Amino acid sequence: MSSRIDKRFAALKQEGRVALVTFTMAGDPDYATALAIAKAIPKAGADVLELGMPFTDPMADGPAVQAAGLRALQAGQTMIKTLSLVREFRKDDNDTPIVLMGYYNPIYIYGVEKFLADAKAAGVDGLIVVDLPPEEDEELCLPALRAGVNFIRLATPTTDDKRLPAVLANTSGFVYYVSITGITGSAAPDANKVGTAVTRIKRHTALPVCVGFGVRNAESAAGIARHADGVVVGSALVEAVRASLKDGKATAQTVAAVTGVVSELASGVRSARMKAAE
Repeated sequence: MSSRIDKRFAALKQEGRVALVTFTMAGDPDYATALAIAKAIPKAGADVLELGMPFTDPMADGPAVQAAGLRALQAGQTMIKTLSLVREFRKDDNDTPIVLMGYYNPIYIYGVEKFLADAKAAGVDGLIVVDLPPEEDEELCLPALRAGVNFIRLATPTTDDKRLPAVLANTSGFVYYVSITGITGSAAPDANKVGTAVTRIKRHTALPVCVGFGVRNAESAAGIARHADGVVVGSALVEAVRASLKDGKATAQTVAAVTGVVSELASGVRSARMKAAE
């Protein structure tokens, strides 16, 4: 049975366009504002939503995403509230795919089987868990697939052809290619190197390849969109949240600050594919 993620990428392929995948932190800067942001960004041009699961030790995240997770935790965000946010989102939108992204510890504490059952019931479509390598697939990846939840794996510039088959073995939904080595939001990707890497990954899989890390504006989004099936943007969005806050609290501008960035990025992604198709 195809998931919302499969259906969305199939529809985008028919339209001849690239997906814009947006990352925001669940509960940042507070539950109600995070829900409002999630509801607003598909209308602004997001095709797939990644929601961060706040965690106290986010080792792969750059300063902007780390700060977003800390704001969420300080506002009282929990895994229960994150799943509640997805349920609330689904009341108005049953089509936009939602992927939860984060670390294994909060899922382990919640209980893997319970988490998967509750996540599926809430309307979660996929998981990206950055600290579980393929050697640990029995922990979460295989149970997730059995529960009908896509497990999306990261590939990086250091993932060579020898390692790729292991990385891709149980991956579903899409492959997330990390365009730079290092933490999120730390550097700008080289579009030509990304193109070479995506071509290499596609020799090993029929799954869509989405590229993230370092995409900040319409121009960089367009550059990546010429080579990938999807462009992932996170740090630029959580930074838009931060810049809109007053004394650490949401303002009347917070949701619009994020949707404004999403609209700009969406125009970049769409323009690139249109040019490529001409």
